Amino acid sequence: MSAADPAGGPGGPVVVLIGPMGVGKTTVGELLAERLGTGFRDSDADIVAAEGRPISDIFIEEGEDHFRTLEREAVRAAVAGHPGVLALGGGAVLDASTRELLKGLPVVFLSVEVAEAVKRVGLNTARPLLAVNPRKQWKELMEARRHHYTDVARAVVATDDRTPEEVADAVLDALGLKRRSEDGSAEPAGSAGSPAPAETPTPGKETHV
Repeated sequence: MSAADPAGGPGGPVVVLIGPMGVGKTTVGELLAERLGTGFRDSDADIVAAEGRPISDIFIEEGEDHFRTLEREAVRAAVAGHPGVLALGGGAVLDASTRELLKGLPVVFLSVEVAEAVKRVGLNTARPLLAVNPRKQWKELMEARRHHYTDVARAVVATDDRTPEEVADAVLDALGLKRRSEDGSAEPAGSAGSPAPAETPTPGKETHV
């Protein structure tokens, strides 16, 4: 079992994080990668790197449909080629082929309430879908996407009133993964101070933590 594949899986991501903007997928994903001794990848960052421009510019210049096409291909490439922790953009689950691709993968839906999300994102934001009235638009986006998040997720982890470190440990607990200790050996996620998982989730069974 290599450092790049702490779960000993056949090569797919060891954790896939989904959820709305403002939930902290990138921050939590980087912490998870550190705890597991593996790499972190963000599908939005992949798009920005490939296009050489911010996502907001893609929306303005090419439209949302074009961005969703880029996003679908970026997610497919990341799932096929990254054995570590993967974070997806908030709207990635809108694509039916992406939802099909995520079936059976260790997907965790990071949830957050609107007040906390808007506080994290900020009222002055470059996010194209929150350009006007961020609170109202965030709620509408979440209502349209929530069922997709829960449909593909193996576990749901609430992020409200939790630090990113606490959220990362809750994700490890929800998936039954072990963190990498300082000496390189594996240890239960709960040993870092987070509670032990109530149960080990199985594919197709949603667990709330």
